[in-house]
Amino acid sequence: MDAKDILGLPKTAHPLSQEKKSRPPKESQRKPDGISREVYALIGGVPPLMPAVETSQLKKRPPTDEKITWQWLPFTSTARKDNLQLYHWVRVVNGVPPTGDYSFAKYNKSVDVVKYTDDEYEKYLTDPIWTKEETDQLFDMCQRFDLRFIVIADRFPSSRTVEELKDRYYSVSRAILMARAASPADVSGHPIVKEPYKVAQERERKRALSMVLSQTKHQERKDAEVLAEAKRIAEARMVARSAKELELPVTLNDGLENNERALVPGETVSPSSNSQFPSGTVAPSTLMAENASTLGSLKMLRVYLRTYALDQMIQAASSSAGLRTIKRVEQSLQELGVNLKPRVPTKAVCSHHLELRKEILTLLNLQKQLQYKEAEGSSYRDSPYETPGTPKDRTFVPDSMSFGGDVLGDIIGNYIYSCIVCLLICFSAFLFFIFYFLCVLSQFRVLFNSCIYIECQGKELLNEIRNERPLAGQKLLHHLLSLKGLES
Repeated sequence: MDAKDILGLPKTAHPLSQEKKSRPPKESQRKPDGISREVYALIGGVPPLMPAVETSQLKKRPPTDEKITWQWLPFTSTARKDNLQLYHWVRVVNGVPPTGDYSFAKYNKSVDVVKYTDDEYEKYLTDPIWTKEETDQLFDMCQRFDLRFIVIADRFPSSRTVEELKDRYYSVSRAILMARAASPADVSGHPIVKEPYKVAQERERKRALSMVLSQTKHQERKDAEVLAEAKRIAEARMVARSAKELELPVTLNDGLENNERALVPGETVSPSSNSQFPSGTVAPSTLMAENASTLGSLKMLRVYLRTYALDQMIQAASSSAGLRTIKRVEQSLQELGVNLKPRVPTKAVCSHHLELRKEILTLLNLQKQLQYKEAEGSSYRDSPYETPGTPKDRTFVPDSMSFGGDVLGDIIGNYIYSCIVCLLICFSAFLFFIFYFLCVLSQFRVLFNSCIYIECQGKELLNEIRNERPLAGQKLLHHLLSLKGLES
């Protein structure tokens, strides 16, 4: 439709429009080989900014069976209460004018303001601050200006703030609704009753808003720094909380307790045999370091899959074990009917799965130690220095009915052995005393014989001196010298 249709003027086409302009032939370009059609369409030219619409669609004629005219007709609107009649141009199809309400009347929205009577005012609405005339005037202006309280406060005769006007209006409306309701539950869902107007909160909101709007650039910069610091602190607390609530593994302490429990059976072995354990046993310090490093790497990741954490903990727990031991652990899991990876990796499932793997690894280590001890015992039995009369293939069968018999036998055997040792020591001491006595007695015998010899020689010398022999002096000197040598 155009202005000629509205004014009823004849439609005479311009002679130039009748001429068909010859269009230049469209150059057809062949798509080169090796390039897809979509890529060639993107690089073949600049795409249009708007979708191209043919002009034939813009000037499409209406069907020939409809006769459309524009007429100057009167109309009324239900949005007006005075039944004012106005005129406007109307599109008439086949001579039938349109009927119905004015098309723009649906946009006339009004607020339903509560009305009250004098009796209701005297019973429920009396207020020492507000008079009845001011209240009536307030409700009239609310009806007139559709609750635009800024306009109402500007035109209200007495000096009332916007908050006071709102408080009076909403308090009166709430009191009337609750008074007219049969029960409070009937109006509990009404917005005015459900969310009452709060004067103090509104004043605090406006005061805070005015403070924000009156800030300087320096104050805004300081506020931005405070907010950034608060955000950083909140993020740090969130990271710490997520680290404390790590879903895998249970905790580092639990892992250490499991490792200590795995090493308990080795405590009963003698210290000399602890140094000969197989290499499958794991030291607690090694496991602690590996668990600590794994937990530290998981703490660095703020978001991670629980299955990924489980894989990391399994690798840390079995890092010191050999490839054959890991395969035996997996084989044990398959024999127990347990999946190598949990299908539903919840926190409890993953913790139990990890604990089961550690217990299987501990069992395999204990089996290795048992095999080593059995091999050591068999080597002792097969050695050529075995006690005579000891059977080689004797197996130990514990007596379940005589609890403590082995311990009592060991105590008696140890007591007898200690008694025999004491007797041997006493006998050895007695023999040593007899030998020492015999040695001392032989020394006394030699000394006694020497004394008898000296006495005999002395008597002979005296006899020679009495006989006055000439060589008596020389012999006496010789004997004195020999006696001096014997004494030394």
